Amino acid sequence: HVQLVESGGGLVQPGGSLRLSCAASGSTLRDYTIAWFRQAPGKEREGLSCINSDGSDYYADSLDGRFTISRDNAKKTVYLEMHSLKPEDTAVYHCAAEGPIIRIGNCFLSEDVYKYWGQGAQVTVSS
Repeated sequence: HVQLVESGGGLVQPGGSLRLSCAASGSTLRDYTIAWFRQAPGKEREGLSCINSDGSDYYADSLDGRFTISRDNAKKTVYLEMHSLKPEDTAVYHCAAEGPIIRIGNCFLSEDVYKYWGQGAQVTVSS
């Protein structure tokens, strides 16, 4: 099965940008749909975006176009680019994998769908 490790988190000022990476090992990344979730202190985990093997993707409406998901199957890495960051984006960000499965066109942001999870990366947006 696949193992996932997030990186790229850190402290950023409001309005800034970060790019998170989710590196996969132990299996072929193209066999999995990957999603990003986040969990802020005292809040429930929130699904942000997902991407299928063919590059089709989906975003939560709440992101207002500020985040972009992408994947490089050859590098076995999925990215989440985040722009115009706000203090309310402060959270632990997790990537998760569904599969092995070949989805085309649709993916889902329900936690129950994803079996494999990374340990998380802290993102703090503060001046």
